[in-house]
Amino acid sequence: MATLSTHTLNSVDGRHAAAVGIALLKIAPGGERIAVFDSRTDSGGRLSQLIEPAMVDTAADYELVFQTGAYFDKLGLKLPGLRIQKEVVIRFCMPDPLGAYHMPLVMAPNGYSVWLSS
Repeated sequence: MATLSTHTLNSVDGRHAAAVGIALLKIAPGGERIAVFDSRTDSGGRLSQLIEPAMVDTAADYELVFQTGAYFDKLGLKLPGLRIQKEVVIRFCMPDPLGAYHMPLVMAPNGYSVWLSS
């Protein structure tokens, strides 16, 4: 099985971003999105999910979707100006069906940083 994990951090106040909604979608050849899982980060801002071999297609692309807008809405932060970012979407592939893919996310109401970590 492959393992997909993340650690979400709130860059506004330095907290671990707890209860952030996260979905993994597999993109079919015709562009259709197929749900692989839908979950939330734990109190430490972490998520680790095993992915069944049948759901790992080494030729497919995947989207990891973070519900950052809903997270920041719940915090009730007073922000100057317009906030338009509702989701962070990371499109990636899984070339190894037994691989471990760790993608930390540092997020703000209108920006983010992500990288692949091993």
